[in-house]
Amino acid sequence: MKILVVCQHYWPEPYPLTETCEELARRGHEVHVVTDIPNYPAGDIYPGYILKGYQTEERNGVIIHRTFTIPRKTNPLFRVMNYYSYSLSSTNFVKSLPGDFDVVFTNQTSPIMMVRAAMAYGKKWNKKVLLYCMDLWPASLSAGGVSGGSVYNHYLKVSRKLYGQADEILITSKGFQDYLTDVIGIEKEKIDYLPQYAGDEFTQIKTDKNKKTVDLMFAGNVGRAQSIDTVLKAAKVLQDKGNDVIKFHILGDGSELENLKNMANELELNSITFYGRRPKEEMPEFYGKADALLLMLMKDETISRTLPGKAQSYMAAGKPIIAAANGEIKRVMEEADCGYCVPAEDYEAFADAMEQFANNPDKDRLGNNSLRYCKEHFSKKKIIDQLEKKLKELAK
Repeated sequence: MKILVVCQHYWPEPYPLTETCEELARRGHEVHVVTDIPNYPAGDIYPGYILKGYQTEERNGVIIHRTFTIPRKTNPLFRVMNYYSYSLSSTNFVKSLPGDFDVVFTNQTSPIMMVRAAMAYGKKWNKKVLLYCMDLWPASLSAGGVSGGSVYNHYLKVSRKLYGQADEILITSKGFQDYLTDVIGIEKEKIDYLPQYAGDEFTQIKTDKNKKTVDLMFAGNVGRAQSIDTVLKAAKVLQDKGNDVIKFHILGDGSELENLKNMANELELNSITFYGRRPKEEMPEFYGKADALLLMLMKDETISRTLPGKAQSYMAAGKPIIAAANGEIKRVMEEADCGYCVPAEDYEAFADAMEQFANNPDKDRLGNNSLRYCKEHFSKKKIIDQLEKKLKELAK
């Protein structure tokens, strides 16, 4: 197959689509990716790239087309310009492509406008479009405090149009189904479940049992939706109780990092270390130091429908999980029996769960359950096999 892939984010940005495309290329498919000039997540253009028109490069058999994108920086205005600059430039670019692609695959996080180029190509050349929904729109606006009014209604209209133009939609969380059918109006027959897979870099990593601390780690985007302030509040509860055994390690970068550092100073926390963003190659070493991994989401009906990709990575590492989340995370953790899950943003219950874990003599069982569930449900080969099958069906 000759596959046109549309997604705003791609290598060298930390985004799982890269592995998917390279695996499809290894399987003999010709893969072209239309993406941005890399600047995510920090908002600065990566070394080796410049802010200009279309650029093309090749990596591991994948042809990468980069279209003009205004860097997102840390300013909300620039973030909006970032979204729309990619949406407009990528749509203009695909109009110049020949009509010999067999199928279109678009990876949709936020915002929904990033898929517009895929729909434009599909409409022009009468090609089928497979949309991989990793974030619900406009529901995700509620996490930013927009849940009604003219802005929300505008994006509701845009979302209904763009989701409706997809020939089939794959969802990363079972919790997305009802929203897409009841609010967006997508027929159930057009929706199928395909979770994100666990990356190859994460295999079962053992922890030193002779150390005297219990080390809990969060790794990922440090944004508002991740509710990392819940960790800091729980750490304060434990510190006030005199617990100096549990230590916290926060890896990652994002819009809330500086606010969290300031909050940690204000609370006079001595149990938390911020590492910032670390290279992917270092992650197994950090995972190896962790006794359990932390997974949080803010208390929001829409956000709770999400199963973040880090859940799969945590499980692949064979680690127990301590979560403060509702909805899909709670469902998966109960199925897996891999740790503790308390209600979202309930920092006191979170602190209690951490102490229960620290005193649990059977930590290995929880970690083994994580790995078992990952192999059964989030195998990379199994999930890419299913994706490849969907693309072939649509290409016919």
